[in-house]
This record gives sequence, C-alpha cells and structure tokens, in this order.
Amino acid sequence: MSRRYDTRTTIFSPEGRLYQVEYALEAISHAGTSLGILASDGILLAAEKRNTNKLLDELNYSEKIYKLNDDICCSVSGITSDANVLINELRLIAQRYQLNYQEPVPCENLVSSLCNIKQAYTQFGGKRPFGVSILYMGWDKQFGYQLYQSDPSGNYGGWKATCIGNNNQTAISILKQEYKIGETKLADALKLAVKIMSKTLDTTKLTSEKIEIATLTRENGKTRIKILGEKEVSELIKHYEDEQAKLEAEKLAKEKAAQQSK
Repeated sequence: MSRRYDTRTTIFSPEGRLYQVEYALEAISHAGTSLGILASDGILLAAEKRNTNKLLDELNYSEKIYKLNDDICCSVSGITSDANVLINELRLIAQRYQLNYQEPVPCENLVSSLCNIKQAYTQFGGKRPFGVSILYMGWDKQFGYQLYQSDPSGNYGGWKATCIGNNNQTAISILKQEYKIGETKLADALKLAVKIMSKTLDTTKLTSEKIEIATLTRENGKTRIKILGEKEVSELIKHYEDEQAKLEAEKLAKEKAAQQSK
C-alpha cells in the first residue's frame, strides 16, 4: 500500500502518513549514536565515531561534534553530507543574529530557525527531507543550560537527556533508570555517558578511538566548550571498566558464599 504514496514527500497516505519523512527517520536509526545529558553544572554530548580506518588523515576527517558559535555546539547522526549543509546554515543564522542584534543568538531561536527550513523540505515538491537528526547543547542568558533535539520532519524539543541514532531506545531506557533530574553533576554525566556508549555501541571493547565527547560549562562569565582528548576519554573508560570488574567480583563472591551456605 505504501508504494503508491512514498514517491513524493508532498503526498499523504490514506492513514495520514508522510512515508519519505518516516524513511529519513529510519535511516537515522541505523546511523552512529549521539547522546546528550544536561547536568546541573554543564552539558555534555557524546558521539560514536564509526569510521576508524587507520589510513584516514585525522586533521582532514569530518568530526561528529561541531561548534556553531561561542555558546552553542551540536552533534549529528545520519547522512554526513546533509549534516554539513545544515551546520553551515546554523552558523550563518547565528552570525546574522549577532550582526543584527549585537548579542549571541538564543539557543531555541537558532534551533527553530533551522527547523523551519527542514520543515519546508517535507512540504514542497522536488525536495527530499534532510537525512539527519541533530542534538544541540548551549547556554543563553534567558534559560541557562539547554539541550535540544531536532529531526528531519522539522520537529524539535528540549530534553534533560536523550539519544539519537543506533540503539537509541536502549540508551533512553538506561537514562530513565539512572539519570537524576536536578542532581546529576557533569562528572556523573560523563560516567553515565561512557556506560551508555559501552552498552549501545556494536563493539566488543570500547576505546577512545570510537567515541567523541564534548562538554559545555561556564567559567568566569564565559562559555567554555571543550572536546575531550583521547587520554581523558581513555581514563573515563578505564574508570568504568574498573568499576564493572569490581561489581562482577562482588557478585561472584556473593554467589560463592550463597552456594557454600546451602
């Protein structure tokens, strides 16, 4: 049935669905994982780096986390070429606002402006939706730290913590269990991000080459966006693995004690 209605983005199916938009969302669900967590003293984004070919020149390789202006950066999941076009547009929107009003663009203003463009690509003929979802983290004087997610349909929303891309439902279920609203510090968020990435990535062992982590904090009245180096990521992974090994040892000890008591 869907084959009669999925050739154009402008045609609704009898069930009221836009199949091309749904196909774009499906493409993103198979893309690299991106995770965002809002803490009381900052925000973090963590993203999966899928292409870890040793022959790649790291200086020229397209990253997963992009800085948009001094107060906002984002992470993408989906078709990288589509993402590059949208990242350039986001930077232009931010600079135009700065030029016109002599102040940084508010986070939601930037997100909604881009989503208006994304929505147009679902309504006019001869276009296809952008095959990319974006997580934004930023700070502004109105609302402080903010985390947003937008998808190919042009929808966006503010989140405390969320995940897009491959195995996103697994990540969201872990966040629901372990994320504490208003209590999570950035250090705790970093540990939680590493734990989620280790459980959602399709790999036997998590390494610093496979994930990219960025944090956004405020220091001396200025926003500081920092992309963690491989050494710092490796330390976080080692700390997580040590904790897991300790828990496993305690579990085995309890099981052994239970067997001996029988």
